[in-house]
Amino acid sequence: MSDIIRLLPDNVANQIAAGEVIQRPASAVKELLENAIDAKATQIKLILKDAGRTLVQVVDNGIGMSPTDARLAFERHATSKIRVADDLFSLQTKGFRGEALASIAAIAQVEMTTCQEGEEIGTAITIEGNKITDQYPTVTQKGTSIAMKNLFFNVPARRNFLKSDNVELRHILDEFHRIVLAHPDIQFSLIHNGVEQFNLPPTSLKKRIVQVFGNRLNEQLVPVEEKTEVVNIHGFISRNSFKRNKSLQFFMVNHRFVKNRYLHHAVLSAFEGLLREGEQPEYFLYLEIDPKHIDINIHPTKTEIKFDNDQAIYALLRSAIKHSLGQFHVLPSIDFSLDEQNEVPYSYKDKEAQTPVYHVDRNFNPFKMDTPTPEAPKQAPTPYLKGQPSPQWEQLYTGIPSKANAPTEEDITDPFAAFQQESRVQTSLYFQRKYLITFFKDKVLFVHVARAHQRILYERFRRTMLQGHSLSQSLLFPLEFEYTPSEILALEPMLPELRNAGFMIEIAGNLVRFTGLPPMIKESQVQGFLYDLLERATEDIPQEIITQEEMLAKILAKNLAIRAGQTLSGEEQEQLVYDLFTCQEPQLSPFGKKTYTEMTVSELESRL
Repeated sequence: MSDIIRLLPDNVANQIAAGEVIQRPASAVKELLENAIDAKATQIKLILKDAGRTLVQVVDNGIGMSPTDARLAFERHATSKIRVADDLFSLQTKGFRGEALASIAAIAQVEMTTCQEGEEIGTAITIEGNKITDQYPTVTQKGTSIAMKNLFFNVPARRNFLKSDNVELRHILDEFHRIVLAHPDIQFSLIHNGVEQFNLPPTSLKKRIVQVFGNRLNEQLVPVEEKTEVVNIHGFISRNSFKRNKSLQFFMVNHRFVKNRYLHHAVLSAFEGLLREGEQPEYFLYLEIDPKHIDINIHPTKTEIKFDNDQAIYALLRSAIKHSLGQFHVLPSIDFSLDEQNEVPYSYKDKEAQTPVYHVDRNFNPFKMDTPTPEAPKQAPTPYLKGQPSPQWEQLYTGIPSKANAPTEEDITDPFAAFQQESRVQTSLYFQRKYLITFFKDKVLFVHVARAHQRILYERFRRTMLQGHSLSQSLLFPLEFEYTPSEILALEPMLPELRNAGFMIEIAGNLVRFTGLPPMIKESQVQGFLYDLLERATEDIPQEIITQEEMLAKILAKNLAIRAGQTLSGEEQEQLVYDLFTCQEPQLSPFGKKTYTEMTVSELESRL
């Protein structure tokens, strides 16, 4: 039998490696920005076209590269960060694997120009599919400019797996936010399709957070500071602005964004008792630790990290957050000071009781009028004339149904109408303010009130949005909410459906302004509805599975439906049951759960 194992060609090996490192344009943005930071750049510009599909370009003013280094940078496992294996545990730079540029060159068309400080002539290199097509000297400014064009041009199958431009741009902004927050001392700018989205000058950490996510966080940030021999902790946590999604949760370890469930659990335990179910805290926490105590060589994306003493870091992080919450009066406190109003008046024990004095106005007459009104002259009654048309008293009763015209049992053909007629003479029971027990013929129906109301509202909103118009109630004072650029991108495609549902909505920058609402929704429910909508929109559910109209109707029904524990009158209970059984699918809620169950008389007798 002949040998079957062989070495892969370099181009194939690089494409395989690119599958791990470069999943989408956001991955290339991350790698190129980190290379610019490692080059000690103080000004970094990111230029995008078509959400990175057509162009991703990073221009920096770093130290640049020599002609030889510029050529070697695109070779696999070529790096300037480490020399021996022990250097892995003393890393102070972003990259060290030497895989990013090689992976980018394998699946894109790359153009790079670079020039070192003090040199008059730089180097330009053109690469297509991991093959250097041209290299020549050129005149350029100090620093490096790398342009990645036509991502996955030689791997069209991978290009088909990319999402829409809005989704890909959201992922790019997420990576951009992580890097600019880790380095507030560096100037960053982002240009997309010729429009400048961000221009962030060097500033402090708090101002950088406000620059990126808006002024709403300016008054909500609480500083966290703790210095120990094990780890130095600093950053900010949100005072009372909690959201259901996890978009504003950042852990930085040695100026590198990481994801760590263990550290996240430490934050949640510090907020114990301050969060409602389903809510998440917002935090921007920075940890500085000796590189020899951490291991970042776990995943090619370098977002995972391990600590050699994670229990101590857990305890220190938790205590630092609790200390800040108590110091800035975020935690509820107990006031042991005495209130003088609640003290027993012991001084009254020596005083004698006095009879209260009543003042009575004996000249007061309630029937006395200030100015007498002259009496009106009496008019003789008008005699009834024979032949005069009688008053049309039937008009007084127009619109009032008459029992004489009520349909009989023979006239009723609609089963829902039969249910309505029979249910109105039956008794309904509201059990534990959660279930509705009603009777229909020989059956007992147990209706889940919240799910039934969700089904009713869902179909009502679906009909409204399919018709393309709905009633809207203008607001005297518009509602304004501030969101991150990623959340704005997720909200913009849903604007037509929101307007069809009755929302008068406008977007100006990072502000979402409501000038009108559907009659069924209250002003206090708008923010919670938007949080649920954005959380569902960021899940990247394919349009073939669920449309935006369906998603919007589900979220509206969930937020406006009756909650467990809410009291309903007899008429409301009756109307809820009738509306449920006039729906197209009364058996299931919009989220696939049963709305009711039934029991016949025979089943009841068999159990007794």
